[in-house]
Amino acid sequence: MNEPVVSVNNLTKSFGNRKAVDDLSFAVQKGEVFALLGHNGAGHAFRWE
Repeated sequence: MNEPVVSVNNLTKSFGNRKAVDDLSFAVQKGEVFALLGHNGAGHAFRWE
């Protein structure tokens, strides 16, 4: 199995007392398309080559 081009483990992000991300982990393999969506479907898409 190939190593991922992006690997995130146990990411937590807070704004003041509000947690926006809590314990997020994922890996993206070369050639995959990846998007991060919020609870209402809004978010950002990322592309790596």
